[in-house]
Amino acid sequence: MKLSGVMPALITPFDANNKIDFKSFEKLLGHLRDAGVTGWVPNGSTGEYFSQSTEERRDVLQFVKSFAKPGEILIAGTNAPATREVIDQTAMAKDIGYDTVLLAPPFYTRPTQAELIKHYETVLAAVDVNLVLYSYPAKDGSDISFELMDHFADNPRVIGIKESSGVLQRAIDIASRYEGKIQLVSGSDDIALDFMFWGAESWICGPSNCMAKACCDLDRTYKSGDIAKAREMMKTIYRAMNILESGKFVQKIKYGCELQGLSVGECRAPLGPLTDDEKAEFRAAMQPILNWQ
Repeated sequence: MKLSGVMPALITPFDANNKIDFKSFEKLLGHLRDAGVTGWVPNGSTGEYFSQSTEERRDVLQFVKSFAKPGEILIAGTNAPATREVIDQTAMAKDIGYDTVLLAPPFYTRPTQAELIKHYETVLAAVDVNLVLYSYPAKDGSDISFELMDHFADNPRVIGIKESSGVLQRAIDIASRYEGKIQLVSGSDDIALDFMFWGAESWICGPSNCMAKACCDLDRTYKSGDIAKAREMMKTIYRAMNILESGKFVQKIKYGCELQGLSVGECRAPLGPLTDDEKAEFRAAMQPILNWQ
């Protein structure tokens, strides 16, 4: 399975009663499709899966699957703290129609690399899906080592790694060591152009919820060979991307959607609202994106 283009790590809209707002969700997905995204990644951390019941996670997966058109890539986030729960979530996604899942190390537990290899092996043995690994050690407290990637490099069902460590040298190493085996997927948004240069043909992108056209234009421009123009685009969106990486990531993305005229509600607790100063800073950084031509 070849991964390509910009695939939004989808937010989950909530209404005033803190329920999933599927009407707003449909409007968001339509906006993203018009911008040129190539697929959908629901129920990741940007989608606040950690705040949702199993029934809500099922409803989100079913809604996005029903919205998707043939040819659009579908990748389900199925993470959970324990292997048994991950298997349950992955089996549910498979039943709904997702053949690929995105899995970070189980949060909080901080498994060793041997334990993590066993975790992924157990999930793959239990459910017939493809796997995109997700490396975000700052959030998950556990790294996906080269030892682990070496172990899975010849497994055709381990198709990629979303690399969100923010360490470009690691991305270069992944691209060099696993070419033709494990696809490098951009996950460090403020250095996305660098990832493209080093071979990432796809971008699982949280910020694309609120800056989809800019992200898709950057991807298309780079692939057209106009590196100078792509560099200028990256300069334009860099400030907003960098502010997102500084904290309150999901809250800022949801506020960015609001600036785009997309009502998606607030985040669920424990994530709290932005301050007026935080809104002002991000709004200023978003201005050139809101005026994107």
